[in-house]
Amino acid sequence: MIDIKNKKDCCGCHACGDVCHAQAITFHTDHEGFWYPEVDKEKCTDCHLCEKICPMINIDKLKHNDLAEPKVFGGYNKDIVIRFDSTSGGIFTLLAQAMYKQKGYVSGAIYTDDLKVFNFISNDKKDLKRLRSSKYVQSNAEGLYKQIKQLLIAGEKVLACGSPCQMAALRSFLRKDYDNLIIVDFLCRATNSPKVFEKYKESLEARYGSKIVSIKDKNKDHGWHSLARKITFENGQVYYGEGHEDDYRRGYHDNVFERPSCYECKFKGIPRMSDITLGDFWGIGQVDSSLEQNLGTSLIMINSKKGLEYFDKIKDKLVVKEFTLKDIVPGNSTAIMGGKLPYPANINRDEFFKALDEMPFDKCAAKFFPYESNDKISAKRKVKNILRVIYHNKKNPMQLLRIFYWNYYRKNIHSNLLEGKVFNVLSHCAIDIAKTANIEVGGQVSLNQKRTRGSKGEFRLLVEDGARLSFGKGHSYFKYDSDVQVFKGAQLLIGSCATNIGLNIVCSEKIVMGDDVHIGRDVWIRDNNGGHHVIIKGYKDKAPVIIGDHVWICSNVSITKGVTIGEGAIISANSVVTTNIPAHCIASGNPAKVIAENIYWRP
Repeated sequence: MIDIKNKKDCCGCHACGDVCHAQAITFHTDHEGFWYPEVDKEKCTDCHLCEKICPMINIDKLKHNDLAEPKVFGGYNKDIVIRFDSTSGGIFTLLAQAMYKQKGYVSGAIYTDDLKVFNFISNDKKDLKRLRSSKYVQSNAEGLYKQIKQLLIAGEKVLACGSPCQMAALRSFLRKDYDNLIIVDFLCRATNSPKVFEKYKESLEARYGSKIVSIKDKNKDHGWHSLARKITFENGQVYYGEGHEDDYRRGYHDNVFERPSCYECKFKGIPRMSDITLGDFWGIGQVDSSLEQNLGTSLIMINSKKGLEYFDKIKDKLVVKEFTLKDIVPGNSTAIMGGKLPYPANINRDEFFKALDEMPFDKCAAKFFPYESNDKISAKRKVKNILRVIYHNKKNPMQLLRIFYWNYYRKNIHSNLLEGKVFNVLSHCAIDIAKTANIEVGGQVSLNQKRTRGSKGEFRLLVEDGARLSFGKGHSYFKYDSDVQVFKGAQLLIGSCATNIGLNIVCSEKIVMGDDVHIGRDVWIRDNNGGHHVIIKGYKDKAPVIIGDHVWICSNVSITKGVTIGEGAIISANSVVTTNIPAHCIASGNPAKVIAENIYWRP
């Protein structure tokens, strides 16, 4: 009978429970949130099937395939909507659609209504949206293996997708290969504790004062590289956990709460046990920049002849190129070639899980793996920042003098060249900044950028007494023939932006622009009517303008006072915005009205 003496010897696949005809095996969850089999000795018939199909015990028998070396591809789905909604390049969707087209079944991990993760199988293509995208927590596969075997014996076609250990368990459970089965796994770093995931969700619900209604791992609203987890709440608020700012992702990357078997995973490396392996093609920009648009690019490994034949069914729907193992290893070395996952340094695992029972997850994360902001800049980085400024202006000593004048001599401009916070005033700028004005520079700002050599187009900036002009951590670029005016006591707060020629901003109270705002030619943004009064009840001469993150404002747009434009919105050319515009839509016309919803875009 199966007898787990060391937790690292169980991957939690549930195959032993599925194979037990005597129903002698149940699963208990330990204090870390991982499940392990328990055998009822009174029910056990000593058939030893549980041991015979355990992928951990039988790994040496399982680790083979009929291609000497995987064929490697990189690419993405030609359908940009599916690509955007997918974790990587949208390849799983095409594989699934090809199976649905044959009236077959597709299995994978889904979020249930209570946002737990289970393995699921169906022949209804409507379920594809639930199956699509990664879930960064161990899924419960109990019952899956029996379902798949019954379907295969009945002659149904099945595409099964899961973690490498689950798909190895499926191969072992079936005890033979089936022509009507395609097995797809993915490059897996490790799997996380369901208990930790529950505590993480509870922590966010407490923070936002609302229940979570949806989770989208590796959401691309802010780009593929942002590694964002988009969580939407009942009250309409949205959380984007980006990179290591997110407690759960930081703990995952620090190897704090992975399943014990993952630290010495037996299922990584080559040969693979699946027909097809999918993953993120990290580093594709260095290998082939034509496949990198920050929208997600898939790494595809074809491990068997059957997998190659099946992949041919979808190739015409891909932008795809063939590569070598050498090309893909740098971005995914451990997941592809195998190797130990290091235990977290300076973190006592037992103390972490004990603390998890006593405090909210965010407090636990702050105690055991606190976020270290990139704001702390090393001496080496500071030297590089200065040298970069000198290098880029070595042929233009006047520009170098201008940089040092505006960034060191003007005391009300709060920049820092050592930290890469640069207020870069190029030639042909008319700058009028009052002594009591306050300029805050959090990133790199360039005024009067030009593409045409010899152009004398002017950029004008007026910041009056007591006014505040603030730039965030990103890059903000302003083109020529533009005019920005911040009147006495007003605030113009910009996260980061890329603007074209002819921008006019007139700020007399408050204008806020988020991060990654894109502005076309000849755009007007103003929070006031220039002091003109209209005799109407409730009329206001000025009111704040709020423009969310990742908004695209096309050419010849006018944005009037008191307007809020939601995140990710697109304002069509020649539009006049007089009322609030919701997030993720296209608005057009005079006055601008919503003409399309649920829109996502990338530059």
